[in-house]
Amino acid sequence: MHIILVSDRLATAKTIVINGRHILLSLLALSALVFVLSTFFSYLTVRHAADIRLPILQDLLRSMQAEDSQRSEVLVRENLNVMAIKLGQMQAQLSRLDTLSERLASSLGMKPQDMKPVTDGRGGPLVREQAMTTPELEQLLEALSVKLEKRSDAMALIESQVLEGRIRRSMLPTTLPVAANWNASTYGWRIDPFTGHRAMHEGVDFSAAPGTPIFAAAAGIVINVERHPQYGNLIEIDHGNDISTRYAHASDIYVQNGALVKRGQKIAAVGSTGRSTGPHLHFEVRVGGIAQNPNRFLQEAARHAQK
Repeated sequence: MHIILVSDRLATAKTIVINGRHILLSLLALSALVFVLSTFFSYLTVRHAADIRLPILQDLLRSMQAEDSQRSEVLVRENLNVMAIKLGQMQAQLSRLDTLSERLASSLGMKPQDMKPVTDGRGGPLVREQAMTTPELEQLLEALSVKLEKRSDAMALIESQVLEGRIRRSMLPTTLPVAANWNASTYGWRIDPFTGHRAMHEGVDFSAAPGTPIFAAAAGIVINVERHPQYGNLIEIDHGNDISTRYAHASDIYVQNGALVKRGQKIAAVGSTGRSTGPHLHFEVRVGGIAQNPNRFLQEAARHAQK
């Protein structure tokens, strides 16, 4: 390569000849210069810039730690909120169980404390375990919540069965219709007081003074109120399950057809209407329209009356 130099200061032009060797030496020199300068600046950076960059790194680390701590606090608060909700649900279920147990105790004639489980003796050496983790605690709360829910459902089912039994018993004629003895004339074959012949007596008679209150032997619906030629003033009550009761010879009647009556409700007064020799209540119990012996119901009523 020829380079010609022309200048006003030079009397004649000069020519410089550059060959491949010159170019190679120039590149090697340039590379060596770059390497030396890079090493020098790196040394200066490491030795003198550390004091400048260290506070920045420390601030960055503190910021990252603060963010991690904040995220951890958020997770802890969320877990605590979840556990608080679970505990609230469990407290509500426990309150429901307490209410159900009190109602069951009342239905069964027991005291509420009798429904509480008896604490049994327990003991043994203490073997400490490691603290439970949050997921383990949440799992335990969930399992306990499910167990309480099942226990609550079971007690609700028992309560419904108890109430159903009480309703059925309330519809059985096991309350004395009159506060008097019923030995005046019992159920079965007897000598008719008008004809003197043997005849079937389909109920029992309660001797009582005129105006003595007559009560419904069980809850039910009044299906017949009439003036009958033989029964006199008659009331018939349907108690369900094909069971009905009749109250005859009343002097006054205080209910109407279709009325819903409660057990022990006053429905009439003792009289001597119809085919009667004197003031008394003729009481019948019928199942499917067929007369039954009222004694088994009245004996149950007498036992309850003595308690």
